[in-house]
Amino acid sequence: MLRYNHLGIPTTVRRPGERYLPEFRMYVTGFETSPFRIEWMRFEADSPLPELVQRVPHVAFEVDDLEAALEGCEVLIAPNSPSPGVMVAFVVDNGAPVELMQIDA
Repeated sequence: MLRYNHLGIPTTVRRPGERYLPEFRMYVTGFETSPFRIEWMRFEADSPLPELVQRVPHVAFEVDDLEAALEGCEVLIAPNSPSPGVMVAFVVDNGAPVELMQIDA
């Protein structure tokens, strides 16, 4: 079952309150304060993330079992843990990036 978590939108504009994620060489902001859970993402030129994620907005869904949710999908970014208790992966659906998240309480 998919549960909406956020919408990630790439930008080149610096925004107040950006948080830097050094492993991805990117900045994120807005997620915590947006009533619609919109996250702005700004990438450094040498970000290791795929071009598709850096250029095309993505929708993120929470899942109960990330490995099961990935079965049969075209994986763009393999499962990883950007923060404690959170596992994420990106897949491609009809040419668009989709983030799947498993959040352990």
